[in-house]
This record gives sequence, C-alpha cells and structure tokens, in this order.
Amino acid sequence: MLFTQEHEELRRTVRNFVEKEINPYVDEWENSPPFPAHELFKKLGNLGLLGISKPVEYGGMGLDYTYSIVASEEFGGIRCGGVPMAIGVQTDMATPALARFGSDELRREFLAPAIAGDMVASIAVSEPHAGSDVANIKTTARKDGDDYVINGTKMWITNSTQNDFFCLLANTGDGPKHMNKSLIVVPKKTPGISVSEPLNKLGMRSSDTAQVFFDDVRVPQRYCIGQEGMGFMMQMMQFQEERLFAAANSLRGMDVAIAETIDYCRTRQVFDMPLIDNQVVHFRLAELKSEVELLRALIYQASEEYVNGKDVLQKASIAKLKAGRLAREVYDSCLQYWGGQGFMWDSMVARGYRDCRLGSIGGGADEIMLGIICKTMDILPGKKKK
Repeated sequence: MLFTQEHEELRRTVRNFVEKEINPYVDEWENSPPFPAHELFKKLGNLGLLGISKPVEYGGMGLDYTYSIVASEEFGGIRCGGVPMAIGVQTDMATPALARFGSDELRREFLAPAIAGDMVASIAVSEPHAGSDVANIKTTARKDGDDYVINGTKMWITNSTQNDFFCLLANTGDGPKHMNKSLIVVPKKTPGISVSEPLNKLGMRSSDTAQVFFDDVRVPQRYCIGQEGMGFMMQMMQFQEERLFAAANSLRGMDVAIAETIDYCRTRQVFDMPLIDNQVVHFRLAELKSEVELLRALIYQASEEYVNGKDVLQKASIAKLKAGRLAREVYDSCLQYWGGQGFMWDSMVARGYRDCRLGSIGGGADEIMLGIICKTMDILPGKKKK
C-alpha cells in the first residue's frame, strides 16, 4: 500500500493527539475508570477523526478506508487497550452499516452527531449465551403499529454506561435465522432500557463495559437501518471493518512493547552484563519484530484490496486471527525479559498482556476466524469437492 502525503499528515495528526490528549491521562483513567468518552470524542470529532471514511454530507472526510487503517494503527499508540477499543466501536463497529445503509433522516439524526463527537455510540450484538454465535441471538423487536417493541438483553457492551445510542441487532421475524434479523438504532434515553454496573474485566480497564436490558423498549420502525431482515448480512459486513481495525490497532502497541523492552534489556544487568547481550534475547526480539512487520504487510494488502472492491473475507479473518495470537506472544515474551518488574500491575507490558487477551475473543473468536478461513479454502467438514 503506497501512502500519500495526506496519509502521512493524518498519521501525524493522530499521533500528536494521542501524545498530547490521551497518553498523559491513561494511568488516571485506568485507575479510576471510565475515561470521559463525551469529552474525548468531542475533541476527536473536532479534528474529523471520527468520520475519516464517512460521507462528507454527514460531516465525514469522505476518504477511503486506507486512511481509517492509518488512524487505527496510530491509535494503537495509546498506552492502554480500552480507549482505542472504545474509539473503534464509535468509528468501525457501531456506525459503518448506518453510514452505508441508513436513510438520510436516520443518518442526520445519529450518524452526523456521532461523527462530530456529540453522541457516543455502542454496538449491541453479543448476548450472555451468544457472543461469536451471532445467528442465535434471542433479543426480539416485534412490530406494534409504527413502532418496534424490543425485549432482550445484551452483554459486554462497550461505551454502554456513557453512550447516547445503540446499533442493536434483533430478531424482527420468524424466518431463517440468517434472514430474520435487523439492525435498529435505539436511543439510550428510551424508556425501558437499563444498564448494569460496569463489568469487572481482566483488561481494558479504562473502557466501560456493561450488560444492557431492554424491557418493552419502543422505537419507531424508521430507526431500522436499511431493509428489514438484512441485519445479519449488514453485521457481517460491519465485522470486516471491525476486524481490520482491530488488527491494525494492535501494531503500534506491539512496536512500543518491543522497543521499550530493548531499552530495558540494555539497562538491566544480569550476571554482570546487559540482558540484551544474550543472543537468545536479541534473537527473540528480532523474531517478534519480523512477525509484526509480516502482519502489518497483510493488513495493508487487505485494506488496499478492500478499497478496490475485492472480497477480503479471508485476509481480514487471517489478520484478525494473527493479531490476537501474535499480541499474546509479543507481550508474554517481553514481560519475561522485564522479570519481576514485568509482573507488576502498573507496568506497560503487564497492561498490554491483560488488554491484548480480548483480541482473540471479541469481534469473533479465534475459532470463528478459523472456521471462516476454512470456508474460504473450501475445506469445511463433510463438504465434497466438486
């Protein structure tokens, strides 16, 4: 992927914003969560960073998705996982279908404020019994006059204690489970919505995540995104951007972990010599850096093909799979070289170790990615080659 001057200017803008407006406060937000989403998102919105690849008529920049990938990579320089994840929910998980399929009225009411940073969005798909198994969600939205009446519960919903609306997937019919679902915009202030206390997570501590309950929640049917019954298909399309975002978002954090581990190993004396002088150490760090660069090349290639209209289902799934697994490997290996200091709760590598574990669960577990890859290779169990 060839980067233009505009790509590089965007990269500098995001990197400067991260260093000045986010990283100085990360420790505070990690220790006293959640981070102030409305305040931070408004600053991002003022710079146009919440609508990079969104339509200009709704306040977006109208750039192609390679620019969003550049921004995602730079947001990975945030010294925690929770804040960039929350930004990704706003830009690449809760709003792509709305931007692509929503009515003009719906986009002006919800997309434009989300791009401006005036509204915080959540994607509400997962349920207590249905995480990666999206087709088996139980939440329903039945018609009553001109409204939908929504009942059900959603689990592990990012931004949900601070958000203004949900992009919710619900069953709107009784047909086949891949054709009976719709994506519906649900304003948070609607009567019948309640939110649990923030969930006590292993990592991503600065981000607010909660369970959300919908009890006879009534919204107009015009809040349905696109055609009724096509929600599953739209959500699968949203997943492509989510997975590319997540993979790109992992790169800078791994770069920083490796670089800071090198610096630490230069100063740490073990048996009267710098730890970095052990061949097993610097060879291992070189190996990890090589793996990160290979992942970066795959992400760039997939992003370019996505912009050019090619099917990137396989490459996006491989990138998502590899990013989650490689991050665990990088942070685990780096933590080992930090020794006891790496085992301290507030150390950079310990935080990365905790935060990165979600990468192989959220947005489709590793096993789901492997299943998709198998499908694209035409090697699903029981399927005979034609």
